[in-house]
Amino acid sequence: MQDNQTPEVVIPVEQVEPINPGPSRKEKFIKEVKSFTLIILSVLVFRSVLFEPFKIPSGSMIPTLLIGDFILVNKFSYGFKVPFSDWFTDPIYLTGPQAPERGDVIVFKYPKDTNLNYIKRVIGLPGDTIEVIDKVVYVNNKPIETKEIDGKKILDDMDDRYKSYQFKFMETKTGSATHTTQIDVGNDYFANYYKFTVPKDNYFVMGDNRDFSADSRRWGTVPFGHIKGKAIAIWFSLSVPWPGSEDEQESFKFRPWRIGTIID
Repeated sequence: MQDNQTPEVVIPVEQVEPINPGPSRKEKFIKEVKSFTLIILSVLVFRSVLFEPFKIPSGSMIPTLLIGDFILVNKFSYGFKVPFSDWFTDPIYLTGPQAPERGDVIVFKYPKDTNLNYIKRVIGLPGDTIEVIDKVVYVNNKPIETKEIDGKKILDDMDDRYKSYQFKFMETKTGSATHTTQIDVGNDYFANYYKFTVPKDNYFVMGDNRDFSADSRRWGTVPFGHIKGKAIAIWFSLSVPWPGSEDEQESFKFRPWRIGTIID
């Protein structure tokens, strides 16, 4: 009588596939380092050629920009740069470059110390003549268009240290930009500036807080190669006084209504 049971199949040991132990600890570490390096490099390239955030530390651009505003700067406003080419010298452009326009708010390397970043508004282009007479700015012998406005809302928003001054607020048209400037009626230090011709490939810049801005009236023009980009928007606004700083007597200020403001 035959046994109808299926015989048990025995697989030789040498045919059994070994269990994959997975990557070693060293391989995991190398993979994580590569991923982390790629992320960091991507962020640095993004900041170098596309957009970069900055924080406003001073009041030279009040009322357009307040102390504690966090802004976004378009790094390719005047052309695409070779990544990191502007870290140690003037940038190398892949496209353009295009010249800034009168009225642009630009971030640039401070000509007296290129390790510092400044922000001002372009007033004079190469070849322009600039003159200030009784706090009126003249470009090519024509006064910049201004109209006095009520500044109560601006004063409510302003940093505490400036509220004791006698400000006059002006709706100002600089190039295609319509913005607000302020002058201190009781301050004659910057009331006049001799007629000056802007050199080739340079730009004359001023702060919107006219009497509280160290700008081209004091330290000269900005070479095109020093310009990092154009300020385009406010993405956050928070002023926190730090112990021991000149802001120590000021109050904590969170301004959510400024988030998303386009810079003109």
